[in-house]
Amino acid sequence: MDTTQLQGLIGTLAVLGLLALVVLPAIIGVVHDWRVDRQIERAAEGRRTSSSHRIARPA
Repeated sequence: MDTTQLQGLIGTLAVLGLLALVVLPAIIGVVHDWRVDRQIERAAEGRRTSSSHRIARPA
């Protein structure tokens, strides 16, 4: 491998590294949003099931 190929490889790796640094926070944010959405759905489902199983107590 000569100098030109080595410089090309280093340049390519640098661009890929910068791309990863730019894209990674966006991916982490999307995954976090999905997780929060699932937690909200589970909480809503839990409320629906618990409210349907309540026993009416005489006053």
